[in-house]
Amino acid sequence: MDHVGIDVHKRSSQICTLTHDGELIESRISTDRGRFADIFGKKPRARILIEASTESEWVARCLEQLGHEVIVADPNYAPMYAHRVRRVKTDRRDARALAEACSLGAYRPAHRASDEQRHTRANLAVRDALVRTRTRYISLVRSLLRREGIRISSGNARSFVSRVEKIELQEHLQLEIAPLLAVMSPLNEQIKAADREIVTSAKRSEVVIRLQTAPGVGPITATSFVATLDTTARFRGAHQVEAYLGLVPSEMSSGEKQFRGRITKAGNGRTRWLLVESAWTIIRNAARPETAALKEWTERIASRRGRRVAAVALARRLAGILFAMMRDGSEYRYARSVQLSDTPTATT
Repeated sequence: MDHVGIDVHKRSSQICTLTHDGELIESRISTDRGRFADIFGKKPRARILIEASTESEWVARCLEQLGHEVIVADPNYAPMYAHRVRRVKTDRRDARALAEACSLGAYRPAHRASDEQRHTRANLAVRDALVRTRTRYISLVRSLLRREGIRISSGNARSFVSRVEKIELQEHLQLEIAPLLAVMSPLNEQIKAADREIVTSAKRSEVVIRLQTAPGVGPITATSFVATLDTTARFRGAHQVEAYLGLVPSEMSSGEKQFRGRITKAGNGRTRWLLVESAWTIIRNAARPETAALKEWTERIASRRGRRVAAVALARRLAGILFAMMRDGSEYRYARSVQLSDTPTATT
């Protein structure tokens, strides 16, 4: 069997083939379905290794339809590039390194999400872009008005336009912010539509419904968490999930010196941000039976390290709880005693 490494890019891709006879063949083609079909359509079944990237999934599926075995590899796995000279990096060298890694088995396969979760991730990404755009518009309007000593009363983002309209503004200020306010209303409608789509999808998923029994977790957070993990089988435990979501401290230790810094912020930023927002919801609201133990635990951390660190710690804890609920098929059950030693659990 031939072993092939493809360094995939947006416009063109570098191909390196190690044949079963030991011959090395290199070529460069445009990243196009037709060109892949021309090159690999009539070749016998080969094992092909590509890096995980934006284009990797459709390229992998295209090659699989042509009858080849395709591995999408984790680009952070150092042994995959063990034979590459670090000071000289080219697409040709990368493709050759991938072909050699494919031949030696020196790679770590990346997880390929199911079609359902890829669609869900796309919906979440669109909603996230809409929300961030609205946030930028609101921040800009606030800053323009603050220059004139005008402050807008607090409230949710949906009511921002109405709160601005209640303020008597000078004509030049009205002209400055009018374009932003004009697009805010349709933007709110698009966000509502995106929320309805996600909530409707959440109602069809038993896993997402179960995760919403955890405190501070709504349909958006639960849907994002499930879409990010896709399956619990690929994680050894809760701590690996916490690291996967970038909620663990970075560390630079050597010998007798040990230094731990801020969280790594690896993995899916949207899910991490949603978990932190869920944590703040628990912290800011009055304690209820289902949040009492979590809130007490968080307050002890806050007294030593501050509320922001405590919020991230609680987000990390929520990630572990949600993973356990998702893995075990269980609902959230809070500890009924609120002693300082109690901690919430996810049990069947």
